[in-house]
Amino acid sequence: MGAPYYGRCNCGAVTITIDAEPVATRQCWCRQCQRTAAGGPTNNAIFPLDAITITGARAECAYVAASGNTLTHEFCPGCGVPVLGRSDARLHLRTVRMGLLNEGHGLAPTMAIWTDEAPTWAAIDPALERWPQQPPAPGAAPDPKP
Repeated sequence: MGAPYYGRCNCGAVTITIDAEPVATRQCWCRQCQRTAAGGPTNNAIFPLDAITITGARAECAYVAASGNTLTHEFCPGCGVPVLGRSDARLHLRTVRMGLLNEGHGLAPTMAIWTDEAPTWAAIDPALERWPQQPPAPGAAPDPKP
């Protein structure tokens, strides 16, 4: 499958259309994401903001993450489904929760991040690139330090 991608929350009040391919796909094991995902990771696709059309009222909450960035999470106020997130460090991008997208979207994480915060029972796909904490921003060069 490929763009456009479509999705909706459980109650249908929030819908999304995305007219671009993701710049990155990630599985996040940070503690905040574990809270969002009931103990597991969130699975996310990061898209350019200008490729996203979203309808419906959304509630949001913000916090300073371990990365030092302020993250804002949007969710449906009716059914509580996580919709997307944004970082004050990359306002031109949005992190869409893969669970919001319609079945058959074909996206999968290519990296697992914040693996240092994963619980001991976590089963992380060994084929995924791993980052113990925050990876470089999508499109940025990796830190050359070991």
